[in-house]
Amino acid sequence: MFIFGNFINSLATLINFVLSAYMWIIVARAIISWVNPDPHNPIVRFLHQVTDPLLNRIKRIIPFTSAAGIDFSPMILILVILFLQSFLVPTLHGIARSFG
Repeated sequence: MFIFGNFINSLATLINFVLSAYMWIIVARAIISWVNPDPHNPIVRFLHQVTDPLLNRIKRIIPFTSAAGIDFSPMILILVILFLQSFLVPTLHGIARSFG
């Protein structure tokens, strides 16, 4: 059963890495939104293609923007990612230890 434990441990590490990378992509998207980026730039298109599905879903559920027009959906998504990193990843590591 230690093989299954190693698999879950590796899966938890991979999930943690993907969540961290996605969080930095969201930060980059938020920083780029402060300026007027060229919508034809491949980096800007990539950032929008990767983040728009989740950010738009959050905007539909919680249509909250401040009076200054600040969009809080990236911050909410980052908080969800931090929750997953602090709950899901350690839980998977704990499950992996139980098989070890």
